[in-house]
Amino acid sequence: MSWSKLKQQLESFLSPALSGRVEYRSTSYRYLPDKAGLCYIAVDKKNVFNMSDAATSIRWYQTEQEIKNDPQLQIPISKEELDAVRAETKGLVPEERLKVIARGRKIGELAKELLSAQTALSKSNFVAVANKFLSLSIEESIESKDILLNILALIDRRVGKKRIQNMSGKIKLKHPVVQYFYELRLSTM
Repeated sequence: MSWSKLKQQLESFLSPALSGRVEYRSTSYRYLPDKAGLCYIAVDKKNVFNMSDAATSIRWYQTEQEIKNDPQLQIPISKEELDAVRAETKGLVPEERLKVIARGRKIGELAKELLSAQTALSKSNFVAVANKFLSLSIEESIESKDILLNILALIDRRVGKKRIQNMSGKIKLKHPVVQYFYELRLSTM
């Protein structure tokens, strides 16, 4: 599918409140066929989603330690996760330490997911993921570990106000760029 047709289809799924504010853009190099172009998402004429852009306001993580040491990252720990750690330690660890252990494990898993999700985002991947989004259901796109699928689903008109408001817990575990688009969508309601 050509870029212009893909762009037109993606924009047809945009939430009416975001129409005109969110744009899909692409650059390519006509005389350098071996050089990949870039696809990115702009909000209010500012490039927001492009991993290689140093001027972006979204934080891109380079290492697992950056994620673990990020004070803005809030990780909710469930009772089941605490019970699992308690069972593994056979009740020999104090309650405060159980929370630290459970949080550390969850951050480690999340760090690996975030790094793997943000590693390969180029024009070809953007186009492939955008085509995949057009064929998937909204539920699959929201639950996916792919950052771009999450973003496209969040700004989709098929996701209603109630569903957006009920997602706040899940969004905390997503990449900062997904959280940005979640906040953007919340601000339009």
